[in-house]
Amino acid sequence: MTRQNQIPTEDGSRVTLALIPLWDMCNHTNGLITTGYNLEDDRCECVALQDFRAGEQIYIFYGTRSNAEFVIHSGFFFDNNSHDRVKIKLGVSKSDRLYAMKAEVLARAGIPTSSVFALHFTEPPISAQLLAFLRVFCMTEEELKDHLLGDNAIDKIFTLGNSEYPVSWDNEVKLWTFLEDRASLLLKTYKTTSEEDKSFLKNHDLSVRARMAIKLRLGEKEILEKAVTSAAANREHYRKQMEEGAPLPKYEESNPGLLEGGGADSRLPLVLRSLEEEAGVQEALTLSEVVSRAKAAENGLISGQNSIPNGTRLEKESLDPEERKRATEDAKEPSESTEGVGEQL
Repeated sequence: MTRQNQIPTEDGSRVTLALIPLWDMCNHTNGLITTGYNLEDDRCECVALQDFRAGEQIYIFYGTRSNAEFVIHSGFFFDNNSHDRVKIKLGVSKSDRLYAMKAEVLARAGIPTSSVFALHFTEPPISAQLLAFLRVFCMTEEELKDHLLGDNAIDKIFTLGNSEYPVSWDNEVKLWTFLEDRASLLLKTYKTTSEEDKSFLKNHDLSVRARMAIKLRLGEKEILEKAVTSAAANREHYRKQMEEGAPLPKYEESNPGLLEGGGADSRLPLVLRSLEEEAGVQEALTLSEVVSRAKAAENGLISGQNSIPNGTRLEKESLDPEERKRATEDAKEPSESTEGVGEQL
Protein backbone atom coordinates (compact mmCIF):
# COMPACT_ATOMS: atom_id res chain seq x y z
CA MET A 1 0.00 0.00 0.00
CA THR A 2 1.39 3.39 -0.91
CA ARG A 3 0.27 6.96 -1.42
CA GLN A 4 1.06 9.91 -3.65
CA ASN A 5 3.52 12.52 -2.42
CA GLN A 6 4.27 16.03 -3.59
CA ILE A 7 7.70 16.51 -5.13
CA PRO A 8 9.17 19.34 -7.25
CA THR A 9 9.10 19.16 -11.04
CA GLU A 10 12.43 18.92 -12.87
CA ASP A 11 12.75 22.70 -13.23
CA GLY A 12 11.62 23.25 -9.64
CA SER A 13 8.90 25.67 -10.72
CA ARG A 14 6.01 23.73 -9.20
CA VAL A 15 5.13 20.49 -7.41
CA THR A 16 3.68 17.32 -8.83
CA LEU A 17 2.44 14.02 -7.42
CA ALA A 18 4.63 10.93 -7.41
CA LEU A 19 5.10 7.55 -5.76
CA ILE A 20 8.20 7.00 -3.61
CA PRO A 21 8.84 3.24 -3.38
CA LEU A 22 10.43 1.79 -0.22
CA TRP A 23 10.25 5.09 1.67
CA ASP A 24 6.47 4.80 1.65
CA MET A 25 6.75 1.49 3.49
CA CYS A 26 8.36 3.02 6.59
CA ASN A 27 6.24 3.16 9.72
CA HIS A 28 5.93 6.15 12.05
CA THR A 29 7.73 6.91 15.30
CA ASN A 30 8.40 10.00 17.39
CA GLY A 31 11.14 12.28 16.13
CA LEU A 32 11.64 14.99 13.54
CA ILE A 33 10.91 15.20 9.83
CA THR A 34 14.22 14.28 8.19
CA THR A 35 13.04 13.80 4.61
CA GLY A 36 13.72 16.35 1.91
CA TYR A 37 14.10 16.61 -1.83
CA ASN A 38 17.53 17.12 -3.39
CA LEU A 39 16.89 19.27 -6.47
CA GLU A 40 20.48 18.99 -7.66
CA ASP A 41 20.45 15.18 -7.72
CA ASP A 42 16.69 14.98 -8.42
CA ARG A 43 15.95 12.54 -5.64
CA CYS A 44 14.17 12.20 -2.31
CA GLU A 45 16.58 11.91 0.63
CA CYS A 46 15.78 10.71 4.14
CA VAL A 47 18.23 10.93 7.04
CA ALA A 48 17.92 8.13 9.62
CA LEU A 49 16.47 9.17 12.97
CA GLN A 50 18.92 6.86 14.74
CA ASP A 51 21.45 4.13 14.10
CA PHE A 52 19.85 0.98 12.70
CA ARG A 53 21.29 -2.53 12.64
CA ALA A 54 21.08 -4.73 9.54
CA GLY A 55 17.62 -6.27 9.32
CA GLU A 56 16.14 -3.84 11.84
CA GLN A 57 12.92 -2.00 10.92
CA ILE A 58 13.46 1.60 9.81
CA TYR A 59 11.05 4.25 11.07
CA ILE A 60 10.38 7.80 9.92
CA PHE A 61 8.46 10.67 11.50
CA TYR A 62 5.18 11.43 9.73
CA GLY A 63 4.76 14.85 11.33
CA THR A 64 3.12 16.46 14.34
CA ARG A 65 -0.20 14.72 13.79
CA SER A 66 -2.87 13.87 16.32
CA ASN A 67 -4.15 10.33 16.70
CA ALA A 68 -7.41 11.41 15.10
CA GLU A 69 -5.42 12.38 11.98
CA PHE A 70 -3.47 9.10 12.08
CA VAL A 71 -6.67 7.06 12.36
CA ILE A 72 -8.45 8.93 9.57
CA HIS A 73 -5.58 9.32 7.09
CA SER A 74 -3.21 6.46 7.92
CA GLY A 75 -5.38 3.83 9.58
CA PHE A 76 -3.47 3.35 12.84
CA PHE A 77 -3.43 4.61 16.43
CA PHE A 78 -0.04 5.64 17.82
CA ASP A 79 0.41 4.98 21.54
CA ASN A 80 2.15 7.69 23.59
CA ASN A 81 1.77 10.24 20.82
CA SER A 82 3.40 13.38 22.25
CA HIS A 83 1.65 15.45 19.58
CA ASP A 84 -1.85 14.18 20.31
CA ARG A 85 -4.45 16.87 20.86
CA VAL A 86 -8.17 17.59 21.07
CA LYS A 87 -9.74 20.37 19.02
CA ILE A 88 -11.76 22.99 20.86
CA LYS A 89 -13.72 25.77 19.17
CA LEU A 90 -13.80 29.10 20.99
CA GLY A 91 -15.04 32.54 20.04
CA VAL A 92 -15.99 35.93 21.37
CA SER A 93 -19.76 36.42 21.28
CA LYS A 94 -20.93 39.34 19.18
CA SER A 95 -23.39 40.12 21.95
CA ASP A 96 -20.49 40.72 24.32
CA ARG A 97 -20.56 44.39 25.37
CA LEU A 98 -16.77 44.51 24.91
CA TYR A 99 -16.75 42.63 21.59
CA ALA A 100 -15.32 45.51 19.52
CA MET A 101 -12.41 46.11 21.85
CA LYS A 102 -11.63 42.40 22.22
CA ALA A 103 -11.78 41.97 18.45
CA GLU A 104 -9.30 44.81 17.93
CA VAL A 105 -6.81 43.47 20.49
CA LEU A 106 -7.06 40.01 18.94
CA ALA A 107 -6.66 41.46 15.44
CA ARG A 108 -3.44 43.20 16.45
CA ALA A 109 -2.14 39.84 17.66
CA GLY A 110 -3.22 38.13 14.44
CA ILE A 111 -5.83 35.98 16.20
CA PRO A 112 -9.41 35.65 14.89
CA THR A 113 -12.37 36.28 17.17
CA SER A 114 -13.54 32.71 16.55
CA SER A 115 -11.25 29.78 15.82
CA VAL A 116 -10.50 26.12 16.45
CA PHE A 117 -7.71 25.71 18.99
CA ALA A 118 -6.23 22.58 20.55
CA LEU A 119 -5.72 21.10 23.99
CA HIS A 120 -2.48 19.13 24.00
CA PHE A 121 -1.35 15.83 25.44
CA THR A 122 1.75 17.47 26.88
CA GLU A 123 1.99 19.89 29.80
CA PRO A 124 0.96 22.70 29.70
CA PRO A 125 -2.09 21.74 27.66
CA ILE A 126 -2.49 25.05 25.82
CA SER A 127 -0.43 26.78 23.16
CA ALA A 128 0.83 30.36 23.22
CA GLN A 129 -1.92 31.37 20.80
CA LEU A 130 -4.69 29.85 22.91
CA LEU A 131 -3.25 31.49 26.04
CA ALA A 132 -3.32 34.86 24.26
CA PHE A 133 -6.90 34.33 23.11
CA LEU A 134 -8.09 33.36 26.60
CA ARG A 135 -6.38 36.38 28.15
CA VAL A 136 -8.17 38.73 25.76
CA PHE A 137 -11.43 36.80 26.14
CA CYS A 138 -11.33 37.37 29.93
CA MET A 139 -10.10 41.00 29.93
CA THR A 140 -11.99 43.76 31.68
CA GLU A 141 -12.76 47.02 29.89
CA GLU A 142 -9.86 48.75 31.61
CA GLU A 143 -7.44 45.98 30.63
CA LEU A 144 -8.61 46.19 27.01
CA LYS A 145 -8.16 49.95 26.95
CA ASP A 146 -4.66 49.50 28.37
CA HIS A 147 -3.76 47.10 25.54
CA LEU A 148 -5.23 49.44 22.91
CA LEU A 149 -4.25 52.88 24.18
CA GLY A 150 -1.97 52.45 27.19
CA ASP A 151 1.77 52.94 27.49
CA ASN A 152 3.80 50.25 25.70
CA ALA A 153 0.62 48.83 24.17
CA ILE A 154 2.61 47.11 21.40
CA ASP A 155 4.79 45.32 23.93
CA LYS A 156 1.70 44.18 25.81
CA ILE A 157 0.20 42.79 22.62
CA PHE A 158 3.51 41.13 21.81
CA THR A 159 3.63 39.27 25.15
CA LEU A 160 0.00 38.15 25.29
CA GLY A 161 1.04 34.55 24.66
CA ASN A 162 3.94 34.59 27.11
CA SER A 163 3.02 32.83 30.35
CA GLU A 164 5.64 34.83 32.24
CA TYR A 165 3.75 38.12 31.78
CA PRO A 166 0.14 37.86 33.03
CA VAL A 167 -2.30 40.65 32.22
CA SER A 168 -3.37 40.56 35.87
CA TRP A 169 -3.75 37.89 38.55
CA ASP A 170 -7.51 38.19 38.26
CA ASN A 171 -7.31 37.67 34.49
CA GLU A 172 -5.29 34.48 34.99
CA VAL A 173 -7.79 33.14 37.53
CA LYS A 174 -10.65 33.84 35.11
CA LEU A 175 -9.03 32.22 32.07
CA TRP A 176 -8.00 29.04 33.89
CA THR A 177 -11.44 28.79 35.49
CA PHE A 178 -13.03 29.13 32.05
CA LEU A 179 -10.75 26.46 30.58
CA GLU A 180 -11.43 24.09 33.48
CA ASP A 181 -15.19 24.51 33.04
CA ARG A 182 -15.05 24.14 29.25
CA ALA A 183 -12.94 20.95 29.35
CA SER A 184 -15.25 19.52 32.04
CA LEU A 185 -18.28 20.19 29.86
CA LEU A 186 -16.64 18.47 26.89
CA LEU A 187 -15.94 15.41 29.03
CA LYS A 188 -19.63 15.16 29.87
CA THR A 189 -20.52 14.82 26.18
CA TYR A 190 -19.03 11.30 26.10
CA LYS A 191 -21.39 8.43 26.91
CA THR A 192 -18.69 6.45 28.72
CA THR A 193 -15.99 7.29 31.26
CA SER A 194 -12.26 6.70 30.89
CA GLU A 195 -12.43 3.82 33.37
CA GLU A 196 -15.24 2.19 31.41
CA ASP A 197 -13.22 2.46 28.19
CA LYS A 198 -10.16 0.91 29.86
CA SER A 199 -12.25 -1.95 31.21
CA PHE A 200 -13.85 -2.51 27.81
CA LEU A 201 -10.46 -2.70 26.11
CA LYS A 202 -9.19 -5.14 28.72
CA ASN A 203 -12.16 -7.50 28.93
CA HIS A 204 -13.51 -7.72 25.38
CA ASP A 205 -12.25 -9.39 22.23
CA LEU A 206 -12.48 -6.48 19.81
CA SER A 207 -11.82 -6.08 16.13
CA VAL A 208 -8.84 -3.96 15.10
CA ARG A 209 -11.08 -1.08 14.10
CA ALA A 210 -13.24 -1.24 17.25
CA ARG A 211 -10.17 -1.29 19.49
CA MET A 212 -8.67 1.64 17.59
CA ALA A 213 -11.89 3.67 17.89
CA ILE A 214 -12.13 3.10 21.66
CA LYS A 215 -8.44 3.96 22.16
CA LEU A 216 -8.99 7.17 20.19
CA ARG A 217 -12.00 8.06 22.36
CA LEU A 218 -10.07 7.22 25.53
CA GLY A 219 -7.10 9.32 24.41
CA GLU A 220 -9.33 12.35 23.89
CA LYS A 221 -10.80 11.96 27.37
CA GLU A 222 -7.36 11.67 28.95
CA ILE A 223 -6.27 14.92 27.26
CA LEU A 224 -9.39 16.68 28.54
CA GLU A 225 -8.86 15.26 32.04
CA LYS A 226 -5.28 16.51 32.05
CA ALA A 227 -6.52 19.92 30.92
CA VAL A 228 -9.02 20.03 33.80
CA THR A 229 -6.33 19.08 36.33
CA SER A 230 -3.80 21.56 34.93
CA ALA A 231 -6.34 24.38 34.74
CA ALA A 232 -7.46 23.79 38.35
CA ALA A 233 -3.85 23.86 39.56
CA ASN A 234 -3.13 27.08 37.66
CA ARG A 235 -6.33 28.67 38.91
CA GLU A 236 -5.38 28.03 42.53
CA HIS A 237 -1.80 29.19 41.95
CA TYR A 238 -2.88 32.55 40.54
CA ARG A 239 -5.63 32.94 43.12
CA LYS A 240 -2.96 32.62 45.80
CA GLN A 241 -0.79 35.19 44.01
CA MET A 242 -3.75 37.56 43.94
CA GLU A 243 -4.62 37.04 47.60
CA GLU A 244 -1.01 37.62 48.66
CA GLY A 245 -0.80 40.78 46.56
CA ALA A 246 2.24 39.51 44.69
CA PRO A 247 3.69 42.04 42.20
CA LEU A 248 3.06 41.35 38.53
CA PRO A 249 6.17 40.54 36.46
CA LYS A 250 7.00 43.49 34.23
CA TYR A 251 8.12 43.16 30.64
CA GLU A 252 11.55 44.69 30.08
CA GLU A 253 12.45 46.06 26.68
CA SER A 254 15.84 44.33 26.84
CA ASN A 255 14.08 40.96 26.87
CA PRO A 256 13.52 39.29 23.49
CA GLY A 257 9.77 39.41 24.13
CA LEU A 258 9.18 35.94 22.77
CA LEU A 259 5.62 34.71 22.83
CA GLU A 260 6.65 31.43 24.40
CA GLY A 261 3.90 30.18 26.65
CA GLY A 262 5.49 26.79 27.28
CA GLY A 263 2.87 25.01 25.17
CA ALA A 264 3.28 22.43 22.46
CA ASP A 265 3.92 25.08 19.80
CA SER A 266 5.47 27.66 22.12
CA ARG A 267 8.61 27.94 20.02
CA LEU A 268 6.52 29.49 17.28
CA PRO A 269 5.54 33.15 17.68
CA LEU A 270 1.97 34.28 17.19
CA VAL A 271 1.13 35.59 13.73
CA LEU A 272 1.72 39.21 14.62
CA ARG A 273 1.77 42.08 12.19
CA SER A 274 5.12 43.75 11.75
CA LEU A 275 5.96 46.20 14.50
CA GLU A 276 6.70 48.92 11.97
CA GLU A 277 3.21 48.54 10.57
CA GLU A 278 1.67 48.65 14.02
CA ALA A 279 3.67 51.73 15.00
CA GLY A 280 2.71 53.58 11.85
CA VAL A 281 -0.96 52.71 11.54
CA GLN A 282 -2.14 52.02 15.08
CA GLU A 283 -0.27 54.70 16.97
CA ALA A 284 -3.04 57.28 16.72
CA LEU A 285 -5.92 54.83 17.23
CA THR A 286 -8.63 56.17 19.53
CA LEU A 287 -11.39 54.32 21.29
CA SER A 288 -14.02 55.95 19.09
CA GLU A 289 -12.18 54.71 15.99
CA VAL A 290 -12.24 51.19 17.35
CA VAL A 291 -15.99 51.52 17.79
CA SER A 292 -16.51 53.04 14.32
CA ARG A 293 -14.63 50.17 12.71
CA ALA A 294 -16.81 47.71 14.54
CA LYS A 295 -19.89 49.58 13.36
CA ALA A 296 -18.68 49.49 9.75
CA ALA A 297 -18.05 45.75 10.02
CA GLU A 298 -21.59 45.07 11.20
CA ASN A 299 -22.67 44.92 7.55
CA GLY A 300 -20.49 41.83 7.07
CA LEU A 301 -17.54 43.74 5.67
CA ILE A 302 -13.97 43.79 6.86
CA SER A 303 -12.21 46.95 5.86
CA GLY A 304 -8.57 46.37 5.19
CA GLN A 305 -5.81 44.88 7.30
CA ASN A 306 -6.34 47.02 10.38
CA SER A 307 -10.09 46.53 10.62
CA ILE A 308 -11.87 44.23 13.04
CA PRO A 309 -14.36 41.54 12.09
CA ASN A 310 -18.11 41.92 12.56
CA GLY A 311 -18.29 44.00 15.70
CA THR A 312 -20.94 45.76 17.72
CA ARG A 313 -20.84 49.23 19.15
CA LEU A 314 -19.89 49.63 22.77
CA GLU A 315 -22.57 50.72 25.16
CA LYS A 316 -22.70 54.43 25.94
CA GLU A 317 -20.61 55.15 22.84
CA SER A 318 -22.09 57.03 19.88
CA LEU A 319 -20.81 57.85 16.45
CA ASP A 320 -20.72 61.48 15.47
CA PRO A 321 -21.31 62.39 11.79
CA GLU A 322 -17.60 62.50 11.01
CA GLU A 323 -17.02 59.04 12.51
CA ARG A 324 -20.04 57.69 10.69
CA LYS A 325 -18.66 59.01 7.42
CA ARG A 326 -15.27 57.44 8.12
CA ALA A 327 -16.92 54.12 8.98
CA THR A 328 -18.84 54.18 5.71
CA GLU A 329 -15.68 54.88 3.72
CA ASP A 330 -13.85 52.07 5.53
CA ALA A 331 -16.62 49.63 4.70
CA LYS A 332 -16.14 50.31 0.97
CA GLU A 333 -12.53 49.13 1.00
CA PRO A 334 -11.85 45.60 -0.26
CA SER A 335 -11.57 42.87 2.34
CA GLU A 336 -8.49 40.73 2.74
CA SER A 337 -8.30 37.09 3.66
CA THR A 338 -5.63 34.51 4.37
CA GLU A 339 -5.59 30.79 3.80
CA GLY A 340 -3.91 28.30 6.10
CA VAL A 341 -1.42 25.81 4.76
CA GLY A 342 -1.93 22.19 5.75
CA GLU A 343 0.78 19.93 7.12
CA GLN A 344 2.79 18.07 4.54
CA LEU A 345 5.16 15.21 5.10
